[in-house]
Amino acid sequence: MADPYQNNVYHQGGGDRYGTYGEGGGHDGYGYQTDYPPQEEDAASDVTEGHDEEDQMYEGEYQGIPHPDEVKAAQRAARAKTRAAGSAVSELEELSEQYEDIMEDCGHGKFQWTLFIVLGLALMADGVECFVVAFVLPSAEKDLCLSNAEKGMLGLTVFLSMMVGAFVFGGLADKVGRRRCLIVAIGGTVPIVYAYFSEFLQMDKRGEHLSWLCMFWMIGGIYASFTAWGIIPRYGWGFSMGTEFQFHSWRVFVLVAALPAIASLVGLTFMPESPRFLLEVTHIKAPKTAEDEFIEIQSATGTAVQRWAVRSLTLCKLVLKNVASLLSRELRFATLFMAIIWFCMAFSYYGLSVWFPDMIKHLQYEEYQDKAKVFHRERVENFHFNFSLENQIHKEGEYINDKFIGIEMKSVKFEDSLFEDCHFKDIKSTNTVFENCTIRSTVFYNTDLWEEKFIDCKMENTTFEHNKHGCHLDTVEENDVLIYLVSFLGSLAVLPGNIISALFMQKIGRVKIIGGSMLISAGCTFFLFLSFSQSAIIALQCLFCGVSAAAWNGIEVVTVELYPASKRATAFGVLNALCKLAAVLGSSIFAGFVGITKAIPILLSFVALVCGGLVALKLPDTREKILQ
Repeated sequence: MADPYQNNVYHQGGGDRYGTYGEGGGHDGYGYQTDYPPQEEDAASDVTEGHDEEDQMYEGEYQGIPHPDEVKAAQRAARAKTRAAGSAVSELEELSEQYEDIMEDCGHGKFQWTLFIVLGLALMADGVECFVVAFVLPSAEKDLCLSNAEKGMLGLTVFLSMMVGAFVFGGLADKVGRRRCLIVAIGGTVPIVYAYFSEFLQMDKRGEHLSWLCMFWMIGGIYASFTAWGIIPRYGWGFSMGTEFQFHSWRVFVLVAALPAIASLVGLTFMPESPRFLLEVTHIKAPKTAEDEFIEIQSATGTAVQRWAVRSLTLCKLVLKNVASLLSRELRFATLFMAIIWFCMAFSYYGLSVWFPDMIKHLQYEEYQDKAKVFHRERVENFHFNFSLENQIHKEGEYINDKFIGIEMKSVKFEDSLFEDCHFKDIKSTNTVFENCTIRSTVFYNTDLWEEKFIDCKMENTTFEHNKHGCHLDTVEENDVLIYLVSFLGSLAVLPGNIISALFMQKIGRVKIIGGSMLISAGCTFFLFLSFSQSAIIALQCLFCGVSAAAWNGIEVVTVELYPASKRATAFGVLNALCKLAAVLGSSIFAGFVGITKAIPILLSFVALVCGGLVALKLPDTREKILQ
């Protein structure tokens, strides 16, 4: 059976029996009864036919494969022996062992796979969120008239909101429930997803299936890249309402990107709360304090708003107290080590994730500039420009009584030039500037040549009529599809790392996978010194992402296993919030060196990965650890 809500009993030693958990045996009470349901009449058919159960041969016995029941019995005997040899077992440890036995009896079946898909969609939605802004900005900046500062702030807001969401909802999930918080979260799904799913898994399945779950984040990246590639360049997918509002294809992409979150939300409405969380809040009773009595009094009196305020304040205090407990004597070293590992990994991973495409675009721009045509001291008089100008630099030119009508100017720069008695009409421009020019007796009619495109220019008797208002997306395919291709390949390269880590997470161990993957990733960064082409950078990005995926899987699995149920989501939320902070720092620092030097980003990522990898090797092995 795979549903953990089936009635189960746990016998120990000479027949001692642990009592019922919860009230009643129904699904709503999540009860675990002390008696097995009665057997049906045909359950003993083997006996009546003269067959003894011992005569039934397990088909794997010929190959020397032990029966699953024998394996479980051996595991329980080993745990009982360890417990007997050690010190006195606390009530919490005893409850944890009982819960593990129940999970083993339930097995891994349809219920776990259904929950796997639902939570995978939630994780996929989180992965999509990390890519959406990067994909829509090249188009949205035109529609929304975004400056460079505003674009940077928009990208920063995504990570900051995810950081706050992880901290808040991770803490709340340990107090009000995993399922309840996951339904309302937006930016804090990752901590809850792993804590939630781990509590439905038996010990020998935990590492593998949590690693398979990690793969959905990569699927989210592939989904975002593929849909952006297929939708955003299709400029016909949209409509306009005058010149002020244009519903272009990037808005369609945003709607499509929300589908995984919607699907997960629908699925979560049919999923139960974690039974491990319910046992935690129901059976671990703490002595009532004066503060608790005061809260009860306040909650029973006053207005509804006052009662809500008291309960909310109390909940905040409980969450902050739980956060502070992560630095207690029992958990301080685990928290410190995990904080270093999360920060180092996120700083390098997200920093290089921004640096790779920015470096590729920089190489493209340099290549484009090298092909620019330069015109020096040209004099053009009484000429009608009826052809587009692209990738040109005009220095110290003179343009007298010329007409620029119905043309496009793309990447054109006029320096120290004179325009006299000229006429500009129906002009569409991209990356076009006039610098230190003199513009005399000239008319600009229905153009998008605004003031910011005239740098240190001297205007004499010049007029601007019916300038285009708002921002407009170019009809040409200005957004190079390479940005989608690079992200798609980077996300796809994660697949081998996910598969390998899932298959060997239980065999090799979390610690070796984390430490080894981070050290190998550090080695990969050194090859960046030898990369001078776009193809080389893309290949190294794929290699780096593939190896890093294994490290991320191990980090997320061991984070779940190091902390007890009462602090599991809180710890994951705090560490994930630290991860997002490192992502902001890494992406900001690495992006600042694009076009300047690549030595500093490479060295920073190398040092961070080596540091995190060596610290990871100091972590305890949690493969045989029962979730507390």
